[in-house]
Amino acid sequence: MNDEILAARGPGQLSNFWKTLTFHPPTLRRNWENAKEVLAPGALDALTKETLYIAASVSGNCDFCTKAHIELAQRLGMIDAMFGELMTIVALPNGEKNLGAGCGVEPERDSSSPNSGHVR
Repeated sequence: MNDEILAARGPGQLSNFWKTLTFHPPTLRRNWENAKEVLAPGALDALTKETLYIAASVSGNCDFCTKAHIELAQRLGMIDAMFGELMTIVALPNGEKNLGAGCGVEPERDSSSPNSGHVR
């Protein structure tokens, strides 16, 4: 399994995450297969998926994931300007979330939507 990960990630790119999971091969295999499927190009290209992964990692405060996926995105062509813009996008909802929570903002309800009465 490690050889397959190295082949996909590149020489010397077996991260601590994958190394740590080697203690339980079924968990390693399941997570690797899921990562390959989810991050493979589809309707969204690989770089877009990596930038979304970075955004989720930053928002989830996962330093390891953030650093690992920044490196992967850079290999796919992310430049500093793209990263800077990504971070401003990530900062906006995270800051507004805290501001809204602090000010006690209630979710809006839209009675004109098909899901009348549900939070939008």
